[in-house]
Amino acid sequence: MIIGFGVFAGGLAKAFSFIRKTVFKDKDNLDTDFDAGGKVSIGLTATTIVSQWTWAATLLQSSTVAAKYGISGPFWYAAGATVQIILFAVLSIQLKIRAPGAKTFLQVIQARFGRRTHLVFCTFALMTNVVVTAMLMLGGAAVLTSLVEGLSVELAAMILAAVIGGYTFIGGLGATFYVSYFNTALIFAVMLVFVVKIYNNPEHDWLENPLGTPERVYDILACSNGPADNRGNSYLTFISEGGLMFGIINLVGNFGTVFVDQSYWQSSVAAKPKEGVWGFITGGLTWFAVPFTFATTMGLSYVALSTVYGQELLSEDDINAGLVPPVVAETLMGKTGAILITLMILMAVTSTGSAEVIAVTSILVYDMYQIHWKPYRRVTDSNGCILCGKQRGRMACKRDQCKCFSMAYCGQCANDDSNRSTSTRPVKPAYSCTMHGPYRNYLHILIQKKNWCIFWVSISIVPLTLILKTLEISLGWVYLFMGILIGSSVVPIALSVFWTRLTGTAMVAGTIGGTVLGMVSWLSVAATFDGGLQRGAFLKNTGKEVSMLTGNCVAIGSGAIITLIVTFVTNLRLSAFQKEETWEKTRDIDNPLAPWTELYIRELSIHDAKMLYNRPSLSTMEEKFKTAKIIATSTAVALTLILVVVWPACMVAVNVMNCEDFVNWVYVSQSWAWLAAIFIIVVPVVNEVYSLSKQLKENRRKRIVHVHHDDQLNLKTVSGTMRKTSTLTPRSNGLEMSHVDHTMSTAVLDIHELDRDTDVEMMNHDSAIRVGEYVPLENKQILQFKDINSHTSDQRNSCESNDMESSTLARRISMEIDLDSSEPNQAIFN
Repeated sequence: MIIGFGVFAGGLAKAFSFIRKTVFKDKDNLDTDFDAGGKVSIGLTATTIVSQWTWAATLLQSSTVAAKYGISGPFWYAAGATVQIILFAVLSIQLKIRAPGAKTFLQVIQARFGRRTHLVFCTFALMTNVVVTAMLMLGGAAVLTSLVEGLSVELAAMILAAVIGGYTFIGGLGATFYVSYFNTALIFAVMLVFVVKIYNNPEHDWLENPLGTPERVYDILACSNGPADNRGNSYLTFISEGGLMFGIINLVGNFGTVFVDQSYWQSSVAAKPKEGVWGFITGGLTWFAVPFTFATTMGLSYVALSTVYGQELLSEDDINAGLVPPVVAETLMGKTGAILITLMILMAVTSTGSAEVIAVTSILVYDMYQIHWKPYRRVTDSNGCILCGKQRGRMACKRDQCKCFSMAYCGQCANDDSNRSTSTRPVKPAYSCTMHGPYRNYLHILIQKKNWCIFWVSISIVPLTLILKTLEISLGWVYLFMGILIGSSVVPIALSVFWTRLTGTAMVAGTIGGTVLGMVSWLSVAATFDGGLQRGAFLKNTGKEVSMLTGNCVAIGSGAIITLIVTFVTNLRLSAFQKEETWEKTRDIDNPLAPWTELYIRELSIHDAKMLYNRPSLSTMEEKFKTAKIIATSTAVALTLILVVVWPACMVAVNVMNCEDFVNWVYVSQSWAWLAAIFIIVVPVVNEVYSLSKQLKENRRKRIVHVHHDDQLNLKTVSGTMRKTSTLTPRSNGLEMSHVDHTMSTAVLDIHELDRDTDVEMMNHDSAIRVGEYVPLENKQILQFKDINSHTSDQRNSCESNDMESSTLARRISMEIDLDSSEPNQAIFN
């Protein structure tokens, strides 16, 4: 089954890659492997967030806390891990405004604070990925070995690593979107099967299924003896000391695994500019249903079944290992239940595991190799052009300014792409473009490094799992510990995209200082219990709620306080120029082959994204994203208050639930699950079908017209059933059009298929011309060519053939084609 899923996931990955290349015309380059073209819809973004955030721990640990603390456990798990995703929507929109070209959050830190700070946060980012991967594999291996007879931990780890690495290698980040959709849909479907079995199956044989309705479950839970620190020793109350402590630990610890995990920043980068906000908000609310409904169902069923059978079905160690859902599924549904749980865990491990592999790979490629190990060109700052080394835009001397332009407007690159695509040789022709060719070769090297990184990162999952298994570290211990290790970096990272005054020294001091203080306080509290920190009692005492709560709160709190204090001490004031330059550095982060302005052309109405330094001002970006930012901020704050303050306060007032209260509680969880399932299954399909149809329609309208040989542009015009083909030829007084037979044309543009403002490019081997707007006028078709610019002195062939001076290169050409005229048409400079 696991191997079969791996083959299926690989097929989905290939399908995604095929669609992106053939329909969306994505280039086979490094950035596309990591950002999927930056055009992912709301539905797929939400699906990916749900899939990435649904760890094995989401299914296992949430049920564990339900079995320990009662109804408060599932809620605190869900609420305490949903607010981070919703709040991250604010960071996502801030990244789009202030660093739209960044592929990792670490690139922002590098641009603002330099190498030392960058290396420190690379370390914390990688530690986060290790912690998350450890939890995935611990939970996944524990469940698989408990349900699959004869399966060893070593073999389970190797199979999971092979599946994760296999389809990630095939399709990169993009492949995870389609696979994530399938995984998420299957998780919700299986979850709803268990909901129906436990709460909506009243006519089943009581001996086979003693549950079946909320009322039956309530009657059994009311007779169960709950934790001593719960109100009335009941599982049916929110007044639970252990549940509250877990909720705080969960809330604090999960900030680190979202804000410091590159996989969530990657999802932000991959989303469409203004749609990422809604993707994170809807994704967070949809994900809430997974732990809330699943743990309310499986965790409370475990307590009820233990009461019915008169003994605990699992030992305390097995409960902490996350084996509550498997034993409930197998008890109620036999082998079918075991298979369904295995499927759920497999879906959770592979989706999140793939995201973590891509996250680690992106850090190694973009932030380690490309910046520290072997950069293409070392420039003094982010404003320096990586292609030519000269300064760009605002800081450049006019006489020595970077003249580089985007690869999209390069005729030589177009020819290179054409030659390489038609070549049947194993070794493709070398790039001939002197401007972009060397850097494209460098990126091909990075793609090879990326592939090797995916391979070795996937392989390293196996020894990591075995080491943790040998140390007998449980899933619950790792889950509670993660905030102590990485929580101190949360506030510094958030401030890096918000606070102009922040300094690198403050970030390093806050992050390292917070971690040290968190560790010290955690161990100090653990040492007060019986056995202290001795070998036999270490994991038990350090894993107690009080120890973990202290360490988590001290880590994130001291990290924030130290960062603020050091910033105020070391950076008293900034001039207006320094404030502006702070964010111009982050806006300089870009891929010179495909500047971020090209992606934002439609969002921001940018009319000239050709030159690398042509970009909208920061104030323009803030204005364009103002509505999205207001929505993200207000929604995040409101939902955080509702989930963390208002809802729990209302439940405290209920005290211990009666039967009616519990039935309503179950109905709320079921309704949330059904609505979330409908959304996550239907909306991504609708979004993707709409995007595909829109792109196919645009592909039929959009044409790239190439001028070959002696700069003749062949245009095909249509008038009713009559077709005319005209040739546009350079003349000393302009550009003359004459009729030729349509069979002689080598590059044609059917202007009747164009809509107003359709982008078209006219290129020859040596130059690039950006075409402006197409305007229909009664019985004439006018095609206006703008920004005719040959860019360099040795690339002026087409323009010089018209005897133009260089000062006239920016003039506009209007070409009028009279559909009813039999006389030659002319296009004259005006």
